[in-house]
Amino acid sequence: MKKIILLGFVLMVMTTSFSCNAQTSKKETKSSAFTKVEVYYFHLSSRCVTCKTVEAEAKKDLEALYGEKVSFQSINLEDDASKAIAEKLQISGQTLLLVKGETKINLTNEGFMYARNNPEKFKSIIKEKVDGLFKL
Repeated sequence: MKKIILLGFVLMVMTTSFSCNAQTSKKETKSSAFTKVEVYYFHLSSRCVTCKTVEAEAKKDLEALYGEKVSFQSINLEDDASKAIAEKLQISGQTLLLVKGETKINLTNEGFMYARNNPEKFKSIIKEKVDGLFKL
């Protein structure tokens, strides 16, 4: 009787051990498959100094922090070629958007608040948000 109980306990421990390992593998595969973070700055043809600064600071900060790990695209909403991407991301006006898969983070307000007057604060916000996306 003791042998049966001991055998049952060993089987239960082994089964639990294998199922936990299988779940960990799935999580690693899922997270490593979607590591691409893309940043888009949508703008109009006519732009003020602040609009240009938001674009320049975001691009500079992303390159300094992440190099080629994060892509940056500046897109003119008035160009016909940009209509498809704007519709896909549901953009209708000036927007600084971080995208990873289905997750989108809009940093337009932060860009306009800090890019000219406090670029270090803007850089820290970009870093916080992009780092958060890499963890997804």
